Amino acid sequence: MSRRRCHFGSIALLLVAFAVHADTVADWAGNATDIATDGPNTMRTLALVQNAVYEAVNSITARYPRDRIDLKPSQGASIDAAIAAASRTVLLHEAPVLQPQIETAYSQALGKLPDDQARSSGVELGERAAADVLSKHTDDLGAPEPYRPLTTPGVYVPTAFPLGVAVGQHKPWFLKSASQFRPGPPPALTSELWARDYNEVKAIGALNSSVRTPEQSAIAQFWATALPDVHIGVVRSLANAPGREITRNARLFAAVTSAISDAEVAVFEAKYYYQFWRPITAIRNGDRDNNPKTERDAGWQPMIVTPMQPEYPCAHCVVAATIATVIRIEVGREPLPVLSSTSNTAPGVTRYWTRTEDLELEVSNARIYDGVHYRNSGEVGKRMGEQIGAVVAAAYGLP
Repeated sequence: MSRRRCHFGSIALLLVAFAVHADTVADWAGNATDIATDGPNTMRTLALVQNAVYEAVNSITARYPRDRIDLKPSQGASIDAAIAAASRTVLLHEAPVLQPQIETAYSQALGKLPDDQARSSGVELGERAAADVLSKHTDDLGAPEPYRPLTTPGVYVPTAFPLGVAVGQHKPWFLKSASQFRPGPPPALTSELWARDYNEVKAIGALNSSVRTPEQSAIAQFWATALPDVHIGVVRSLANAPGREITRNARLFAAVTSAISDAEVAVFEAKYYYQFWRPITAIRNGDRDNNPKTERDAGWQPMIVTPMQPEYPCAHCVVAATIATVIRIEVGREPLPVLSSTSNTAPGVTRYWTRTEDLELEVSNARIYDGVHYRNSGEVGKRMGEQIGAVVAAAYGLP
């Protein structure tokens, strides 16, 4: 089966979350993000679900201030029921065509709980939390301008349109605007920096590279995925560490999913603002950049299929840095557990990190090994993601 699946297909997999593991936020989030989709609104959906769950759980435990939505405390309600009801309400709103599956999963989740006042209160609370979160994000998608191909009148260009154009036009959750952290332009094609990056990716990112090591190829394959489960898996490994409290985990996942959503908006805004060429385009046109240090390779191919979107800045790098920043701030001075994750493009492989900085560097390197990004793009993306992560962490009162 193709790794690319429709958005509604991903929503259907979200249903497994509260049908199987409604007892803890960490387990539910792990199932909820075990999805396979490149649909344009996936991260927004996850952010809506996780924020509704967080607000519902926090209104029961009253661990953190509740100044972001109009939800009164509701002690004594079932947390499990609240999670199920919040998830159901958001999913019905986002994917009404899946109502039969949603209702079946919801009934199964409630069937595991005693039919008592705690369950009823939890259901009511979860529905109110979801409705409140949804009401505050009704205008996020707006009316995006469709992609307009770049061409000279009469000249043919490929008719497969790139991805993510609309995402960069969405309203962010916490950034002042999509362009708040837009970086400066990519390097001039006549610069030493451009020659450095061009020749590095040309050598190590080639499909038939003779300098890429087996370990580098393994890292490249692990991060070849375009799906969010690999990123959220890192957060789940933190949430599953001993001693974590359920409301803290709910806040963590709410912050991370919102931060990734904002990161995607910001990075796609920047990508289509600059529309910088990918390595496969640049290297096959190396004789046209007016740089004597970039030699053309007419048949060059990258290790993986090049994503259908502009190169600069590196989206994987922005997202990884955003997550790493939220984690660093959330953990604070506490010891950082060993982080880990799996990838749908490297079945059976689990990677581990003892520092968030190592995670960021690995992702940046992986996209060079893959042959789809330049080093400067990763460095710029890292700084951009750290700025976004800091803003969103502050919005949730982390640590």
